[in-house]
Amino acid sequence: MTMAFDVMSDTSDEALLGLYADGDQAAARALMLRHAPRVLSLAKRLLKDPAEAEDITQEAMLRLWKVAPDWHQGEAKVSTWLYRVGSNLCMDRLRKKRGVDLDEAPEPEDEAPNVESRMIEADRGHALRQAMDRLPNRQRLALTLRHFEEQSNPEIAAVLETSVEAVESLLSRARRALAADLSRNRSALGLATD
Repeated sequence: MTMAFDVMSDTSDEALLGLYADGDQAAARALMLRHAPRVLSLAKRLLKDPAEAEDITQEAMLRLWKVAPDWHQGEAKVSTWLYRVGSNLCMDRLRKKRGVDLDEAPEPEDEAPNVESRMIEADRGHALRQAMDRLPNRQRLALTLRHFEEQSNPEIAAVLETSVEAVESLLSRARRALAADLSRNRSALGLATD
């Protein structure tokens, strides 16, 4: 039985996955539209390469399709499972790239009224990305999920397969490391020194 796409917007992820396992292509489309953009966003932030991020997203979705027939409802949320798979695939790519400059993403266009403001903002963004790149992988992933993907600590814990307390510790250590790293360049970044 195939359900109309608009009806599927209220259908749970687990139910959609079950429908897909039974051959419903509209369910697969609904899951893809619901989750692929989030996995893609995470991969872009971690890898800084749109093409690789798309590859990671496709691979994560393919893995979801492969596990669909054996999916056990209630064990994990589909979204959490996809974040975990996507983040693991990204971490694997980053491990393979160690030593390669990962800061190739173009600077976002800034609407600041003058050149000096744009240069200062670009320097700050660059410094933040470099400081984040120097964080251990799990700290960077936790920080990205929390502040860029707006995931809750319990959701991050599920993705990282750890406790909420461990996530809080990772986030705390990551924030301290970023603050220490960035404080060394306060005057160069146009920040007041107190």
